[in-house]
Amino acid sequence: MDILCSKSDGILTLEFNRLERKNAITGAMYQTLADALVAAETDTDVRAIVLCGKREIFTAGNDLEDFMKTARPKDFSVDVDRPVFQFMRALYGCSKPVVAAVSGPAIGIGTTMLMHCDLVYAADNASFSMPFTQLGLCPEFASSLLLTQLAGYPRAAEKLMLGEAFPAQEALEMGLVSKVLPLYELIPFAQAQAAKLVALPAASIRATKRLMKQSRMEPIKAAIADENALFGAMLGAPEAKEAFTAFFEKRKPDFKQFA
Repeated sequence: MDILCSKSDGILTLEFNRLERKNAITGAMYQTLADALVAAETDTDVRAIVLCGKREIFTAGNDLEDFMKTARPKDFSVDVDRPVFQFMRALYGCSKPVVAAVSGPAIGIGTTMLMHCDLVYAADNASFSMPFTQLGLCPEFASSLLLTQLAGYPRAAEKLMLGEAFPAQEALEMGLVSKVLPLYELIPFAQAQAAKLVALPAASIRATKRLMKQSRMEPIKAAIADENALFGAMLGAPEAKEAFTAFFEKRKPDFKQFA
């Protein structure tokens, strides 16, 4: 299974389990994650959710081969029933607390999804990147809004415009993660934090989360709609075609030919 789902003592754990492909996420994996989160909403046995990857890598982001087979520029911006949209909608709309534990690289949507989690912890080997501009694309799923709110405009601009990776300590300074731990401590710590949430009154936890997030919900939805429209248009543009071709040909893209 490319996504491992387990439930114990009130905690639903969702783990990326495709190490041979650097935990790159396919449409089928997004669907599994979405279905699990939707089911958790009405499952009284689930009081907290932990999202994690492997020690070596959280996720390399979208599986580009799978992505190019299923993402059609002519309808990408309006097909909100795609598995990735189902997953992200379930994540940012989840009423129960979500704890993310990140070790190794978290690339693209691997970083984006963290902004929609509640407690985010990183191992000291973690790194983060949102290389959308390097692919001729733009930010996704309200990352242009949320990263700016977290880190301030100058730092968010650096991360989103250049798309370069940054380490766990910098993510901590930016407010993207709450704590950096030694690798061997990460998962036990995240599970212990989730267990604390499980032990508290579920209604109080859900109400607190709702109150903190409700003022951001409409701006998030608006940002996602704007980003999606641009992302879809840019996906069919020459810059993205050059970026994806270069990726599959294992060469550096040449964007100087485009105005």
